[in-house]
Amino acid sequence: MRRVLPPVIVGIAAIVAWQLTVTLGRIAPFILPAPSEIWEQLVEQRQNVWEAALASGANALIGLIAGSIVAVLAAMVASRFRPVAEISIPFAAVVSALPIIALAPILNNMFETTSSIPRRLVAAIIVFFPVFLNTLRGLREVNPIHQELMHTYAAGGWTFATKVRLPGALPYVFTGLRQASSLAVIAAVVAEYFGGLQNGLGSRITSAAAFTAYPRAWAYVVGACLLGLVFYLTTLLLERLAMPWRSRLI
Repeated sequence: MRRVLPPVIVGIAAIVAWQLTVTLGRIAPFILPAPSEIWEQLVEQRQNVWEAALASGANALIGLIAGSIVAVLAAMVASRFRPVAEISIPFAAVVSALPIIALAPILNNMFETTSSIPRRLVAAIIVFFPVFLNTLRGLREVNPIHQELMHTYAAGGWTFATKVRLPGALPYVFTGLRQASSLAVIAAVVAEYFGGLQNGLGSRITSAAAFTAYPRAWAYVVGACLLGLVFYLTTLLLERLAMPWRSRLI
């Protein structure tokens, strides 16, 4: 309760203050809709929000899985060969600096308008950097005692990587995944602003805003926030399942 109650109270207080500010200040809906209006639209459009969240969530999930797998494999190679690390780290930094608003239109032009591949590629590219960087850091921080022990056993490179490096790097891997889980949802939703299939949260937000249905647009924004929260909490659950000893130590 000590961990859950304070943020809940702050959140409720913020919503109440928001409602009072909009109502008493007579703020126009196109500037900032009231939470009550957003809730009404969220209830009314719950089926559409659910379907759009499933479409965006599928793109974000595929991008998260693909980007994470590539990032972990690249980090394993970079940790093994120093010249590869010296090349890959600046390259990964350049990739992370690519803006979604510039990347999404280019990828949309490369594929058919009915394809979801561009959005999944955008999510995978955005996910790559945090997972790669954290995994590489974890793979490099090997306990010297474990390293000497594996050398005395004449363990090969693959055995050393799977028995020592990867298990030791798991906390760093999940640190990157926690960052990437939310970024994948953001990337998938923002990529939908630039054409393609009109079935995700991003396209529904732009469509509602274009028709001046601002409370409805905010309802889809709330759906995107909830989707990102689901991804983050799922990552935390997987971390606890993969490393139960850490939850006992905390």
